[in-house]
Amino acid sequence: QVQLVESGGGLVQAGGSLRLSCAASGRTFTRNAMGWFRQAPGKEREFVAAVSWSGGLIAYADSVKGRFTISRDNAKNTVYLQMNSLKPEDTAVYYCAVGIGVGVLNRGQADYWGQGTQVTVSS
Repeated sequence: QVQLVESGGGLVQAGGSLRLSCAASGRTFTRNAMGWFRQAPGKEREFVAAVSWSGGLIAYADSVKGRFTISRDNAKNTVYLQMNSLKPEDTAVYYCAVGIGVGVLNRGQADYWGQGTQVTVSS
């Protein structure tokens, strides 16, 4: 059974940083893209970032470019999201996802989803 378990969320002041991790178990996602989405209260879930299996292809939402960095460690079956210069509007539940490609994830289509981790940024 495939499981994606996120960690690293929490409460941080505006301008601060957090690092999210997502560990996958149940299978090794060779050739799959991994990514992050978020959903703020009262809003639809939105794409944040995705990275290809090799790390050679990465995509970011415009709202996080220059502030967030996605990376992955295939040996650990884990994807990370380093979030810097956090803003109150980054407050959301962040979800890890696995899909067949970066472009597919960018369109919101994933094969597996995590349960989410809360990120709250205070002003």
